[in-house]
Amino acid sequence: RILTAFTLAVCLSSPGKAQQQCTNGFDLDRASGQCLDIDECRTIPEACRGDMVCVNQNGGYLCVPRTNPVYRSPYLSPYSNVYPPPPAPGPVPNYPTVTRPLMCRFGFQLDENNQCADVDECASDSHQCNPTQICINTEGGYTCSCTEGYWLLEGQCLDIDECRYGYCQQLCANVPGSYSCTCNPGFTLNDDGRSCQDVNECTNENPCTQTCVNTYGSFLCRCEPGYELEADGVNCSDMDECSFSEFLCQHECVNGPGSYYCTCPSGYNLLDDSRSCQDINECEIRNFTCTSQQTCFNIPGEYKCLDPVRCEEPYLQINENRCMCPAENPGCRDQPFTILYRVMDMVSGRSVPSDIFQMQATTRYPGAYYIFQIKSGNEGREFYMRQTGPISATLVMTRPVKGPRTIELDLEMITVNTVINFRGSSVIRLRIFVSQYSF
Repeated sequence: RILTAFTLAVCLSSPGKAQQQCTNGFDLDRASGQCLDIDECRTIPEACRGDMVCVNQNGGYLCVPRTNPVYRSPYLSPYSNVYPPPPAPGPVPNYPTVTRPLMCRFGFQLDENNQCADVDECASDSHQCNPTQICINTEGGYTCSCTEGYWLLEGQCLDIDECRYGYCQQLCANVPGSYSCTCNPGFTLNDDGRSCQDVNECTNENPCTQTCVNTYGSFLCRCEPGYELEADGVNCSDMDECSFSEFLCQHECVNGPGSYYCTCPSGYNLLDDSRSCQDINECEIRNFTCTSQQTCFNIPGEYKCLDPVRCEEPYLQINENRCMCPAENPGCRDQPFTILYRVMDMVSGRSVPSDIFQMQATTRYPGAYYIFQIKSGNEGREFYMRQTGPISATLVMTRPVKGPRTIELDLEMITVNTVINFRGSSVIRLRIFVSQYSF
């Protein structure tokens, strides 16, 4: 136990003086002339502090814990919780004993057990908090505060804007006393209610028609080779590779789902590069329908069955491709001395100018010179003869020729000999088979 003791005094008379004086803790009663006890518990503000209770004594007072019994004995020692020894022999003044009721400090009141109990000002609605505040009871008093989400400013509870302080990772909506977090499209709110986590759109239901690639907050659609992504960013449509370039295939490009392939016309095989066409030599593999009298002549993409050369009057046949007109025959006066038959092939659309055939004299006579010209068959002026030497010339194609077509030209070499005053000619009858394609 803790006892706080204060001075206990007695009233003394001073010899030789008419007026009586009292010691500390007493006051002179002028009516009776006696020293009466002063109640310090009433006259001294907050005589005891904390959880101590003031108990008045004759000539003083005690501060005792609230749980201790009340001490009212005027003989209790101010320095101990035991009774002091009997006073020394002598006259004992007759001091009246005053019993005063127990009092509680501010914020406390006596309960049914005659103990000081805290007053709950919040429950009894005896507080002074304004309507925007909440009352919180404390020992011996109360305090005014604000609910969560509000802060106290000049006696008013104002809403805290949590969004201003970055409570949410992405989207924040402030509401009175609280806030709400949401996420951008492509994210989902975590269990903490604040942070966001990327949604893998590709794992649940594939939103793409072909390949889905997840990205942070979204996804991308990809298409397989041979397909292209449509404007909606989701669907894939077949890519028409054939429309990109005319050089993908040498002949014809055929578009297919997600790809393409090349084809060749009849008479050609597709090479290992899957785009080029190679002519099939039907004459070489003997895949033709020529008779035994005919000759198979291969041209790009097909073949021709050539009939044997037949010399017409007045020409005589020298060999299988040459005819001669004898000089002694009067009918040969204005005719070429010899006609040589030649056959060649050429692809359609060959670039120009292009040298395609060479012609030259087999014998050179002293004093003779030679003139080369196209005698017939050049009505479209697609060819001309360019002399390349004294006894030679080249047939040049000057305009592209489209096939399929057969051209027959008579190329004439005129021999002029001024020494013997001779003029004669020889003809090469050239048949040109132009194929349908450029390969």
